Amino acid sequence: MPRKKQVVIGLLGTMLDRGVKAERWNRWRPTVALASHADLLIDRFDLLHQREHVKLAKTIVADMAAVSPETRVVLHEVKTQDPWDFPEVYGELHDFARGYDFRPDREDYLVHITTGTHVAQICLFLLTEARYFPARLIQCSPQQGDGGQRRSDPRATKQDNPGSYRIIDLDLSRYDNIASRFKQERQAGVSYLKSGIDTRNRAFNALIEEIERVAIHSKAPILLSGPTGAGKSQLARRVYELKKLRSQVSGAFVEVNCATLRGDGAMSTLFGHVRGAFTGAASARGGLLREADQGILFLDEIGELGLDEQAMLLRALEDKSFLPMGADRETRSDFQLIAGSNRNLPERVRGGHFREDLLARINLWTFALPGLRERPEDIEPNLEYEIEKFARDSGRMVRFSREARALYLEFATSPDALWTANFRDLNAGVTRMATLSPGGRIDVKTVRQEIERISEQWRGAAGSPTTESGQHNRGDRAGAHQSGAASGDEAQIDDAIFAGLLNPAEYDRFDLVQLRRVLEVCREERTLAAAGRRLFSVSRKSMKTKNDSDRLRKYLARFGLTWENLARRD
Repeated sequence: MPRKKQVVIGLLGTMLDRGVKAERWNRWRPTVALASHADLLIDRFDLLHQREHVKLAKTIVADMAAVSPETRVVLHEVKTQDPWDFPEVYGELHDFARGYDFRPDREDYLVHITTGTHVAQICLFLLTEARYFPARLIQCSPQQGDGGQRRSDPRATKQDNPGSYRIIDLDLSRYDNIASRFKQERQAGVSYLKSGIDTRNRAFNALIEEIERVAIHSKAPILLSGPTGAGKSQLARRVYELKKLRSQVSGAFVEVNCATLRGDGAMSTLFGHVRGAFTGAASARGGLLREADQGILFLDEIGELGLDEQAMLLRALEDKSFLPMGADRETRSDFQLIAGSNRNLPERVRGGHFREDLLARINLWTFALPGLRERPEDIEPNLEYEIEKFARDSGRMVRFSREARALYLEFATSPDALWTANFRDLNAGVTRMATLSPGGRIDVKTVRQEIERISEQWRGAAGSPTTESGQHNRGDRAGAHQSGAASGDEAQIDDAIFAGLLNPAEYDRFDLVQLRRVLEVCREERTLAAAGRRLFSVSRKSMKTKNDSDRLRKYLARFGLTWENLARRD
């Protein structure tokens, strides 16, 4: 089999390759030196140069012919104006590679990265790594100890010491290992944000992966929206801990619920005050913003913050400085803000309760955390997490019996489970069952008691109507409104829930009974998909394609209704 030709592709070194007449032979010049190695036979050298350096390039051709007559040097003009302009240099070298007639079956390629600007060297590396150049890299250096100055005449023979060279093979399998390790680190970060819980909800997992990327690569404000108990506070703390593990923050994690801040106390708590700033200010106070310097400030329920405090916060975010109460000198604090809210902030803006400019400032990264009812597949892993957490906190191991666990999960994932306080409800329920479990074993009786207790709690929270005796009327969650069906009183059906939506006189009472319950569910859910899952919880199990949203949308269309109409009405 014939030997492959050795081809080197390199840039002219306008400084290193330069020489003046005969004195140039007393200098170490990388391009000429590379052709001077006795153990490196170069058949062709493709030398890239700018137009203004064509004279130097021709000198290099002549000198390479002197030290290596068997090497054919081919000049290629590149049209870069600024050799330090990354996009320009990369584009020019990319175009050269795309137009080059590579013949890897007959030629072996080396890309010389000793000469050229650092930008050019980086570009050559990237293009070789991406296989635009199907080549290995070669780098050379002068003889150690001569400071780049040659004391002998290199024209005499190739055996005259031209320094050293090294061939670097970019083994892509090594990069696969690096990519695999990077992926593992990312997965570890995502798992950390989820507290190690192996969640199964695809949308939630995608959300956490995006939060992980933002947390690592951005210091901009983050807005976490979602219902009470959805885990905003815990996630904010996890973001802080993840950034601290990566040495991205050095300050503290400072948390405050804005719903607890009122009047002068709000200003003082957040921004601090000087002594005597107001009645009772016997000593100075630094404030939470200053405490969060170089760390993270988590403002939960930011929608409850007063307008004056909002204005001060906006300036602190933009200028990294603020004025404490009673002070005449500004205080600086560089912190990252994470805000939490269970309120509709754009609606608060329209109502004049929240500043539009502040919302625009904190709305760069907004993540809506779903409630527990929207993640039924995640209830089981979260249940295991809560059991293990109880064991760590109490020092007592507790486990479900098989029957009890199945009963609880059946209830927890059913439409009857409202989870009004989300994970707080789950945590409280596990704590109650574990505390009351005989011998550390949660049995069926304990689970049934918890189901009755939490169901009664949810009915009370929903403000369900009571009978004259004061007892809650539980009704039938899957059927018609009980009092209307029993009494035949049309007023129980023809009530405010239909107002502005349709004329009840145009529909059968049978249809209105069902529609009334559907509308109640729609008003209780935040999304069309969540309402559909709840309404079709049984029939969806036997369907190959579980498009609950489409089924509900078509049902509403029978009455001339749309989800968007219902959402605007609410």
